[in-house]
Formats: sequence, C-alpha cells, structure tokens
Amino acid sequence: MNEMMNKLTAEHLERGAIVYVRQSSMRQVVNNLESQRLQYALAQRARELSFQSVEIIDEDLGRSGSGSTARPGFERLMSAVCAGNVGAVFSIEASRLARNGRDWHNLIELCGLVGTLIIDPEGVYDPRLSNDRLLLGLKGTMSEFELSLFRQRSMEAIRQKAKRGELRELKREWLHTRNLEEQYLEDELQLKATLECLQRLLCMIALKQLLLNSSRAFLVRLSRQ
Repeated sequence: MNEMMNKLTAEHLERGAIVYVRQSSMRQVVNNLESQRLQYALAQRARELSFQSVEIIDEDLGRSGSGSTARPGFERLMSAVCAGNVGAVFSIEASRLARNGRDWHNLIELCGLVGTLIIDPEGVYDPRLSNDRLLLGLKGTMSEFELSLFRQRSMEAIRQKAKRGELRELKREWLHTRNLEEQYLEDELQLKATLECLQRLLCMIALKQLLLNSSRAFLVRLSRQ
C-alpha cells in the first residue's frame, strides 16, 4: 500500500483516471457477466484512491484485442493518454488492454512519455521505472502467448472434427455467417451510394437556389438604373 501511494502523486489524481473495459466476443459479453462486474468495479477503486475524475471506456465490449479488429475504445484511450489528460489507466489485467505486442508496447511507451500509471488489482506500475517497465513487458508477453495457445487449441479442435467428419456442419455455419456479413456489406455500400446521390442532389439544389438569388439581385439592380 505504501509503495502504491509513493507512486501516486497529486498530479496523477488531478489528471483523473480511465477504466478500460473489454471482452473479446459478444458471447462473453452475454454469458460472462462476472468479468464485466469486476472490470466496472475498478471505477469505484479509482474513486477510493481519490482520483478527481473517473471515466469508463467500454466501447470495445465484444471486440478482440488481437490487433485484427478495430478498437475505437482503445484508440480513444490512446488519444486521451497522448493529450496528457490521464493520470492512470485501470484494467483488470494486461490482456484486457491488448492481446498483441504492438498495441501493448505502444501503450507502455506512451504512458512512460507522459507519466501515466497503469493500475491493475495486483499493483501500480510506472512505465518510467525500469523494474515496472520489465513487469509490464512480461505481462504483455504472457497475454500474447495465451492468445497463441488459444489459437493452437482451436486449430487442433478443428483438425479433430475433420477426422471425425464433423467439419461439414461447422463449415455450413461458417458459410451462413459469411453470407450474412456479405449481405451487410452490400447493404452498407448501397446506403453509402444513396447518401452520395442525395448529397449531390442537395448540392445541385443549393447551386440552383444561389443562381436564382443572383439573377433576382441582378434584375433588381438593373431596374434601379
């Protein structure tokens, strides 16, 4: 506790805290409610430490942290840290912040530059301190290794299903999901095209109105001469 308070300064508390909440899939969001409770409870922990403002970023619920999926919440977190507005980033564990080395080390580097702490249930880490930076690096490496292990297990499960002849049903489900995604993309492109047409139409109407107003003004000036 004393070590934690030594790292926490009045400047950190004044700048405020961000609690980053993430789960990797919508199935986890629906079924693993305990993880959500633990992550949201970090906001109360931040208030107990006397942070003047506490913001929760949870836009990435249902989004993977592997780096293959866009994460608007993580991008907002990085922007806030970069602006120097964040005294500490709270997360239940390193894997919630990132499952890939690039995002994790970028966050550590940025926090070190602006003096932002990283806090989890195990402790307070200052990326400017060599020991803390080493611990954070190990946490990120372990998180990335866990993801690699999960993928290996998934591939092995698929191979076993193929040996038993059960892969056809899995492929049918995958194709159904892909068809839905393609239909969504097609609808999105159609909507975009429609909006572009409407925008061009509005521009033409505005131009026509401008020409009409100019003609009226010219006729008025001509009549006064």
